[in-house]
Amino acid sequence: MYPILAKTKLNNQVEEMIVHAPYVARRCEPGQFIILRVDDKGERIPLTIAEYDRARETVTIIYQIVGYTTQKLSEKQAGDTLADFVGPLGRPTELHAHQRVIGIGGGVGAAPLYPQLKKLSEMGVSVDLILGARSKDLIILEEKFSKFCKNIYVTTDDGSYGTKGLVTNKLKELVEKGAKYDEVIAIGPLIMMKFVSLLTKPWNLKTSVSLNPVMVDGTGMCGGCRVTVGGQTKFVCVDGPDFDGHQVDYDELMRRQGMYKTEEAHICKLQLGAA
Repeated sequence: MYPILAKTKLNNQVEEMIVHAPYVARRCEPGQFIILRVDDKGERIPLTIAEYDRARETVTIIYQIVGYTTQKLSEKQAGDTLADFVGPLGRPTELHAHQRVIGIGGGVGAAPLYPQLKKLSEMGVSVDLILGARSKDLIILEEKFSKFCKNIYVTTDDGSYGTKGLVTNKLKELVEKGAKYDEVIAIGPLIMMKFVSLLTKPWNLKTSVSLNPVMVDGTGMCGGCRVTVGGQTKFVCVDGPDFDGHQVDYDELMRRQGMYKTEEAHICKLQLGAA
């Protein structure tokens, strides 16, 4: 069992949880993830490691309440325990000692982006950031990012905070005004990562994305997390989750991501209604 040490509500949809997980905390690196079960009868869900503290033996996860299991996870409080907390899984992000990098975080995608940009800053890289969300209340981690990011630009769909518009608009504006970046790291909704990659490809600007397909076992055995990258089949749990954004078949992945929405809605209604 894995004790929950602290829990914070970041907004109405997103929560942060600090879990005592010594083995994971000692070995994890930016870009990796865990698979947890809320209880002995629960399903396995993957969540990216948002932060870790090797001295305290803790791992921080940030999750959006979107389905049955995340709803059950949300019901847990500090002092409760989780049945399973397996990891670290996946390949650590390959971070390069560039001169200047810009990160783009869409919604809850800011969570897995955070440890990557933090590590780059510790390596001496100048880091800028674009945070995007539908509205002001959905922007997360801005204060944490501000401790090491040189410039932070916020965009919201409704204009309630920062600049009204999409993250791609802000990136295009920065580059056209002369900003020089060695790499873009974009993490967020698939549609966002797709259009960031389409924007940067003609510029020949290296772009890394983090994928989150349907996943079951996390070890490459089930094949559920397969994606097409550069015309080849890859498995996110063992080959990723980070890939060259210019090589990902986003349309195929978006179709697969929507395959079980009806079933998820049904089980959520059935199980939560019976609770």
